[in-house]
Amino acid sequence: MKYTNLPNTNIKVSKICLGSMTWGQQNTEAEGHQQIDFALDKGVNFIDTAEMYSIPASPETQGSTEKIIGTWIKKTGRRDDVVIASKIAGPAEMVSHIREDMGFHKEALEDAVDKSLKRLQTDYIDLYQLHWPERNTNYFGKLGYEHDESEKWEDNFREILEGLNEFVKKGKIRSIGLSNETPYGLMRFLEESKHELPKVSTVQNPYNLLNRKDEIGLTEILHRENVGLFPYSPLGMGTLSGKHLNGIQPNTRLSLFPQYKRYSNKEAVEATRRYQEVANKHGLSLTQMSLAFVNQQAFVTSNIIGATSIEQLEENIESINVVLSGEILKDIEEVHKACPNPAP
Repeated sequence: MKYTNLPNTNIKVSKICLGSMTWGQQNTEAEGHQQIDFALDKGVNFIDTAEMYSIPASPETQGSTEKIIGTWIKKTGRRDDVVIASKIAGPAEMVSHIREDMGFHKEALEDAVDKSLKRLQTDYIDLYQLHWPERNTNYFGKLGYEHDESEKWEDNFREILEGLNEFVKKGKIRSIGLSNETPYGLMRFLEESKHELPKVSTVQNPYNLLNRKDEIGLTEILHRENVGLFPYSPLGMGTLSGKHLNGIQPNTRLSLFPQYKRYSNKEAVEATRRYQEVANKHGLSLTQMSLAFVNQQAFVTSNIIGATSIEQLEENIESINVVLSGEILKDIEEVHKACPNPAP
């Protein structure tokens, strides 16, 4: 395994992060514990979760993933062996069951942090993230920003950081991050952090061969401001394993939850087919090539991989040992030029 530090901290994390959003629906508690044990044996020390997980969001399973991590911590006593990242959900209809007044105001943060700590059975969260912005902006599959003149949101970047800072001072949070965030949002948080407030360490956004939109505006900020990208969906919900090229396969995430169509459009399927040809040409599986591409980007802190079986998990973790040559990267760029960002 390879390691780095969360930017602006002394927190050591593996370059592969164990994603957990299937635990509690597609995976049982026992399977979640098995995945943690297996990942740790392979050198992975970083786990990502959220108060809204498992996915899809529902009142019945809300918080189940954190609870599974918590029972593993209680059973093993290995809290110090793992770095845990969690998130507070932003306002949206799909998570209105979590609390009556959604948002990132002081009361909501206090409710979210304390309940996550209780479910996780720990005294602190290593990386605490805002799951998506409160304001109207382009995330969750939206490539371009469309302004809403009737929007009621008011600038509250400093207020949010001040609220998070209270938990940093209390030792309940060690570092902070963003998720599904844009260059504008990141820069505003960075500007406000200059007022002796916590600096953003990472941005957790989708990033994969079918969605490289963050290279357009965000990655310059990441490099210049020492912030790390914390990519999710590096396989495009399994699309970049190649298994859906001849149609959605049964008993997979895309068959169980057909509402997740982000990576299934005609253009994305064509791009995936071309990437499969590149992988075949160079003797790699498409899974290995897709994950290795993300792993070796200089702006990536840790790549969030997920799996529903140990076999999938092993292949995903082993991608850390795959290094793409200049020739492979050139072939990938040719496909990207022909099929740019088909699934933003």
